[in-house]
Amino acid sequence: MLNMIQIDLDGQRVDIEEGTTLGAILPERPSDCSVAIIRPGEGESAVTGNVRIYTSAGEIIVEIAEGASDLFSSGPLSDLLSDKPKNLLNLKWTDRQAASFGTFSSDFIPEKKPHSYERGDVILGCGGYDPKNSHITFSKMRHSADHGAAAGGGLIGRVVTGKGIPNHWSAGDKIKNIEKVISRADISNSFTTTDADFVLEDGMQIISYVRAVAEGYSDRDVNTATAESVEHLLLSLSNNIFQVGLATSTHIKDDRMKMTDVPSELKKSRLEGTITARTSGKSRGNIYIYTNDIPGSPAHTVVGQVEHGIELVKLVSDNEKFNIQITPRQFDLLGIATGRAKEIAKERGIKLSIDNDDNDRVVIKQSPATTLEVLAAGIAELKTVPLSNVVDIRLSDDSAPNTCKIFREVTGLKWHKIGGMPLLFNFEDVFLFNPKIDRKTKINLENTPTDIVPANILAMTNDSRKGTGLVGVRTSDNSEFGPTSEPFEGTNIIGEIIDVNKLDSLKEGELIYIREVPL
Repeated sequence: MLNMIQIDLDGQRVDIEEGTTLGAILPERPSDCSVAIIRPGEGESAVTGNVRIYTSAGEIIVEIAEGASDLFSSGPLSDLLSDKPKNLLNLKWTDRQAASFGTFSSDFIPEKKPHSYERGDVILGCGGYDPKNSHITFSKMRHSADHGAAAGGGLIGRVVTGKGIPNHWSAGDKIKNIEKVISRADISNSFTTTDADFVLEDGMQIISYVRAVAEGYSDRDVNTATAESVEHLLLSLSNNIFQVGLATSTHIKDDRMKMTDVPSELKKSRLEGTITARTSGKSRGNIYIYTNDIPGSPAHTVVGQVEHGIELVKLVSDNEKFNIQITPRQFDLLGIATGRAKEIAKERGIKLSIDNDDNDRVVIKQSPATTLEVLAAGIAELKTVPLSNVVDIRLSDDSAPNTCKIFREVTGLKWHKIGGMPLLFNFEDVFLFNPKIDRKTKINLENTPTDIVPANILAMTNDSRKGTGLVGVRTSDNSEFGPTSEPFEGTNIIGEIIDVNKLDSLKEGELIYIREVPL
């Protein structure tokens, strides 16, 4: 007979066979994405009074105060420990200092006097000094108030994970259920791994991904005040991967979109689980997730909040990757065939107004441009061009990473699935393009040819020549000059054009649209 053990996988209790591996329970996990493993502590210390509270705006973990465990195990909140609780707790009120959920009946005696509370304190109180009208109150900041609590202040616990979630509660939010958890005893029992053959043990917690919600978005309404900076977040993490460029004692950062302009739309405290984008300096465009509370900064704008998986954020190190899922998904139809754009819009509940209903055309403009604005309006207008006006290309990041990065920036491929560049002129077998490039941009020598340049190869002129930044392609092989008609030492090879025949009808000054396809 097979021995069974129990683990906690992303907040769900799962029974598995002894000897089961990480890869067996997460078969679709990318092999280079880390997951957090939290072993139970040794002996009696493994059993704690911690509970995970699931709310409609995210989850928090509360360390239950001594003597208050009965409230959750057999008292008025015990129903919430079941898989299908009968009575959800609704948010009754929220202000700058605290938020309260209720109501339920309990049997304490209110002291009828104010008490002092710290941020993260969880309080059992009541309205009108009537215990039959009890509520559970979460302190958002240090304050003094009369919450209708028992003698001593009614402290029943303290938030230890997810301290930023209470700041996002608003009318309509609920406590959906509560689950007992085993907290990590010390850092030696907690780590990350990518090893699919790692054997799981009884009582382990596995956090396989991070779930977050974009600032301004909820199921009930959409606030567009942060639309542009949130769009940067959704673009930066559109592949659902957070790549840790740096992990510190207060935050981790993903710097893949470094040196991208982001508007400053919302400055506030960077609490645990807060996601920001840097808005100024050489690090502008970086995405940050905070693991400790620090004050707000004029150089950061808040773009989201972690709802699940903060433990994984706290445990990852430099150069690790993990899966992150952000709500809502980005809504960007640029570069997509009109037929597919219609399908996506229907799936998302968005109406479309399109300049041409032909399903084979390609979207080159979307209005509104940002996801939050589209979701708020419920409609988007699309401008399209015939597929014959769109050229597919492949870029060689392995050979010319820096020049490819510059090319994506100047053509718009950095931000969308389609970009463009104007034809400067065409002579003989050469097509030369003149994308708008900042004079401060440095194009160092990279991946220069040495022997022969085959037909249809795409190149950019480097800083060794006066025509720096020009992009070109030849339709025939050449052993003397590169695609931009410069000597080999002035030519950086960046990729190839797949359907070069589409260039034949292009006129000088006309914009050619380009899409990138993988190698």
